[in-house]
Amino acid sequence: MYASPIAPAEYEARARAVREGLAERKLDALLVSNGPNLRYLTGFTGDNANLLITPAAGALLFTDPRFEIQAAREVSCAVKIAPGPLVMEVAEAIRRQAVKRIGFEPARMTYDAYQGLVPRLPMNAEALGVRGWIEGLRMVKSPAELALIRRAVEISSQAFEQVAAKVRVGMKESVLAAELEFRMRRLGAEKPSFETIVAAGERSALPHAQPTAERLCEGGLVVVDMGAFHQGYASDMTRMLFVGKPGAKVKRAYRAVLEAQLAAIDAVKAGRATAAVDRAARRVLAGYGLERAFVHSTGHGLGLEIHEPPRLGRRDKRRLEAGMSITIEPGVYLEGWGGIRIEDTVVVTKNGCEVLTPTSKELRVV
Repeated sequence: MYASPIAPAEYEARARAVREGLAERKLDALLVSNGPNLRYLTGFTGDNANLLITPAAGALLFTDPRFEIQAAREVSCAVKIAPGPLVMEVAEAIRRQAVKRIGFEPARMTYDAYQGLVPRLPMNAEALGVRGWIEGLRMVKSPAELALIRRAVEISSQAFEQVAAKVRVGMKESVLAAELEFRMRRLGAEKPSFETIVAAGERSALPHAQPTAERLCEGGLVVVDMGAFHQGYASDMTRMLFVGKPGAKVKRAYRAVLEAQLAAIDAVKAGRATAAVDRAARRVLAGYGLERAFVHSTGHGLGLEIHEPPRLGRRDKRRLEAGMSITIEPGVYLEGWGGIRIEDTVVVTKNGCEVLTPTSKELRVV
């Protein structure tokens, strides 16, 4: 529980934009389930809440008595403390306001909550799934949000620098990951923005490998993918280590990924299709004969979640907008040999982008 660095007026403007958009979507109300969308609209950080937005009453937050003090400190909208299941209070509010078309978030609401709500709605009311509305609003970040993301980036980068200097042959993947997460917390992170990835040797060919008790061995690549949550906002970065002296194959593959990453960064600017950024990376890797070894998208949005729209893949059609925070992270993965990925967090600008990640992209030899 803390005072958000985002002003109450910003939260109120977000909720007002939703309220004003109800008629366009032919809705009388929107029910937002607990999670990042609810936090985006109110600033509430508790783990049990619903938000009902209607044209007449505006935003009404439902939570339970455990969060009464917290809600009073964190949100500026009206709050209803429910002594029992939230769904019963939500249904009662819907009945009182005589709304008929209630939008809900099928990707956020649990099936149990849906089953609890629908039978309690008035006879002439219906619940309608609304997909991607709030996520779409979240894509373009405000200056306050970008400041939090920038600090999250600084935290993870500083932690990497502190720990990378201590990496040695024989260190366990799990120990290295734990050291990185400890340092991030010491530097002010609430928690890692995802489970830190440390994968050594042949295991570096697993894009989302979990750290194990495997030890770092001489002559092996080590992928380190990490990020921090700072006051609710995430960062994401990947850097590569090499234990020993890298050979020609490692140097060539690393050069290919680095050139692909730089080409993708150069392709980023407002108005450009996300698929065009992905193509820029793949074009470079194809020149090295490594395009088939690139098995994921070039990047993704991040903010209140580590993965959020937009996605930067070969089939994605969305266009970038100034203020979007995204990752640029091409990689190559060769079974039985290893993998290489280089990743930065960047902010889209009118004429290009700003790379927030300050950490050197050189292959770090330990």
